This record gives sequence, C-alpha cells and structure tokens, in this order.
Amino acid sequence: MPISITLIGGPTALIEIDGFRLLTDPTFDAPGAYQLPHVTLEKTIGPAMKTDAIGPIDAVLLSHDQHSDNLDNSGREYLLKAKRALTTEAGAKRLGGHVEGLAPWATAHLKDRDGNTLTITATPARHGPAGIEPLSGDVIGFVVSSSRKDTSDVYVSGDTTWFDGVAEVARRFKCGVVMPFAGAAQTRGPFHLTMDTNDTIETARAFPNAMIVPVHTEGWAHFRQNGEDLRKTFDVLGFGTRLRLLEPGVPTVVEAP
Repeated sequence: MPISITLIGGPTALIEIDGFRLLTDPTFDAPGAYQLPHVTLEKTIGPAMKTDAIGPIDAVLLSHDQHSDNLDNSGREYLLKAKRALTTEAGAKRLGGHVEGLAPWATAHLKDRDGNTLTITATPARHGPAGIEPLSGDVIGFVVSSSRKDTSDVYVSGDTTWFDGVAEVARRFKCGVVMPFAGAAQTRGPFHLTMDTNDTIETARAFPNAMIVPVHTEGWAHFRQNGEDLRKTFDVLGFGTRLRLLEPGVPTVVEAP
C-alpha cells in the first residue's frame, strides 16, 4: 500500500500508513533564537502547517526531547496532548504524563478497529561521533511495520550519524522507505551531529530497496547541508532515482523503487 509523507518543517513530518497517522519530532514554534544550556540555535523557517491543520494523530515518534530543533515549546504541548507518544526511556521520565519510553529494539503496537496493527520498533541512534553520548544524550529512531503484507516498512532514523547501529537496522529490516535525519547539523566543534551527504549515501547503500526521503535539512542555521546538496551527491553517484525530496506542506505518496 502507498505511504504518504508530509514535511512540516525540520524533522517534523506526518506519516500516513494504512490508515494510521504518525508525527515525527514535533517542532511548531516560530523562527527565532533558542537558547540551550551550551549553545544558541537559530530557527530560520517556521512550520508549513499549524497544529490544528494536521488533524488527529495516532502517535508521536520523538527521537529525543532535549534539543529545541527536535522538540520545541509548541511541540511539547502538542506531544503531551497526543493520544500516544513514544521516545527514549530517559525522555519519557523527563516528559512524564502518558509518554512511553523505549530502549533500542523494544516495540510498541498500534491497533485500529479492523484489527490492523502497526509495530513500532525503537532503533539505535548516535547523535554525533563516537563518545558524544554524555553530551548529546539518548536518542532513538523507529521502524514502523504494518501487519498488512503489501505495505513496506518505514525507517525513521532520528537524529543520528551513520554508525554500526544504523547498519544493524538494515540487517534486521528490509525497509521500502527510509527517512534519514540529514542536514549535517553542526553546533560546537568540527563534527556533525546528524547525517551528512556521505552518511545518507551509506544509508542508501545499506537499504538497497528503499526510497530515501530525507528530513531535517532545512529551517535551522546550524544545518550545514540541504536537500540540494543531497540531490547533487545522489545524482553524481547514480542514486538519484532513489531520492525523494519533499515540498513542505504537500502530502507526497512514496513507494519503494
């Protein structure tokens, strides 16, 4: 079955799959400066949709809760009102309420009235180079699997670079749609905190049967690369037909190549 994805901005996207509606890292605040404990982040583009235009959501998939480019004030309000919200175990403790924490490879399930089920598996993520974890905190990604055999698995990487954990996701799941959090985010130091073009190409190689649908490429000043950088790289290396860049606010049907 086809899967529809609507980019709302930054890492925030609406995934519609087999009648279920999922929202990734909710960020709905206006452009401006956002102060974190050790760095100030500048948001340059507002969301393409307001929260009341999104409609009902079955679950929010939050990769981590401590950075405003993945969960801002409006996003936090939205998440706490959502029917279900899944994130890291540490994030669930900080956010409280009904937020559910998952360790890597743990699962949660959504079921509709007709008995169709989505299995959501938390996946490993590393928000920067090896050794960054004490600074960046816990992060997870997600694989969304439908009980309908004709629907492809969807992998949402969360804020991560390419590392063995992403390769292990590819070994365990044959995903038809992969959503890498790209943009080569860089705040302090020479290293990037999310996937750059090389990482995204490695991810495409690891998932040879997947359409690559990047998010987290526009809207913040600390993103060092954008969708056009990915387009040029994918075209040069012969992966161009497998890259789908989303237009903000426009529902886009995505199928495995």
